[in-house]
Amino acid sequence: MSAERPATAQTLLILGASGDLVSRYLLPGLGALLASGRGAGLEVAGSARTAWDDERWRDVLRGAFASGENRGAAIEGVVRRSRYSQADATSEEDLRRLLAACTGRVLVYFALPPPATAKACEALARIGLPEDTWLVMEKPFGTDAGSARALNDLAARLVPEERVFRVDHFLALASVRNIIGLRSANRVLEPLLTAEHVQSVDVVFDERLALEGRAGFYDGAGALIDVTQSHLLQVLATLAMDPPSTLDARDLHAARERVLRATRVWADDPVRSSRRARYTAGVLEDGRRVPSYVDEDGVDAARETETFADVVLAVDTRRWAGVPFRLRTGKALSPQVTEVNVTFKAPPAAPRGLTGPVRPNRLRFGLDRSWLRLELNASGAGSPSAIDPVTLEATLPAGELPEYGEVLRAVIEGDRTLSVSAEAAVESWRIIEPVVAAWQNGELPLLDYAAGSAGPTGWPPGGLPGA
Repeated sequence: MSAERPATAQTLLILGASGDLVSRYLLPGLGALLASGRGAGLEVAGSARTAWDDERWRDVLRGAFASGENRGAAIEGVVRRSRYSQADATSEEDLRRLLAACTGRVLVYFALPPPATAKACEALARIGLPEDTWLVMEKPFGTDAGSARALNDLAARLVPEERVFRVDHFLALASVRNIIGLRSANRVLEPLLTAEHVQSVDVVFDERLALEGRAGFYDGAGALIDVTQSHLLQVLATLAMDPPSTLDARDLHAARERVLRATRVWADDPVRSSRRARYTAGVLEDGRRVPSYVDEDGVDAARETETFADVVLAVDTRRWAGVPFRLRTGKALSPQVTEVNVTFKAPPAAPRGLTGPVRPNRLRFGLDRSWLRLELNASGAGSPSAIDPVTLEATLPAGELPEYGEVLRAVIEGDRTLSVSAEAAVESWRIIEPVVAAWQNGELPLLDYAAGSAGPTGWPPGGLPGA
């Protein structure tokens, strides 16, 4: 017997539904959202050029939901009502057919590469959209500042900006959202996060994972575009922004935009202020042997795609002027390090008689899990005059949902606080374009590091402030 259609229907229409991002991240997040009791009235429609049918799509849904142990009558009801259509997302005829089958509020999720997203939007502009349609766009948003600006203009022809949701799932991480509260609600932290006290800031996302079969997307993007251009710049903006007046989306977006507008490559010198590398064959932390990146399936060695990117940026605001922000990311690294590390300047001279090294104080925020560590110097445990390092640690509240569950919750509830604004999407490209150009022109060597290692050595150069 078929399930009854919910009384308050909305349709999540996923374009590019057969892709890796959908099965690996989006659908498990959707399963967690449904298991939490949210998403009442949701219909799920998948579409791609892949020749699937409804039953194959439903099997994909069930498998993705089960991977997060999300089961139950409500979830199974969504699966049974779901449908799949083989279609070309850039075809006007196919898009008309897909939209005509949608019920209620329509959430069009573009799980597509940037050029295909732009072509799909052009086709939608020609045929028109149902009332109360939302556009949900995956990163990277465009391929450079110009294409991002053009896509913003195109989206504005389709729906108001309030109904455009640009996805960066790092904004949905509980650890990133916790940064706002930790900074704004603690007097012992907020006044110290300025150039007067801070020596440098590192935003690090070193992954254990190697390519893991993602050459189709990754080999055309690389670490700089896949992680730095979007995720790490959003973390930087969240840490460096002045506290917003409210947590309304408009105020949050404006605060992040001000930071990104003030951000540039350190000393305007992408050669001296960046490096790139890719992994060679090695053994990962879990004992798996992986081939060199250039020998992975689907990789074109001639592209010289980096799997490791290190960039130093300046944030020219009164709060942060002169403080280097280092954004680092890489694949197949050990140990895995995913954190924000704020290193403070050395304290004034200690009283005579204190012995032992006075190490820099550090404030560290976890990104993969939500934790806080404060590294201090203390004396008195063994001797009142002997300095020893101590670390204060706290585990912070975790998110109720995985990050893609939070993204979908925000989309379904019309909450744009987790969305990237139009201006931020353009500014993120503008910031890294000098680095992209320098790398494409061969102005920096492509270094090597063994898979399972800590990455390339010998950087940053000693002349760089905070090095």
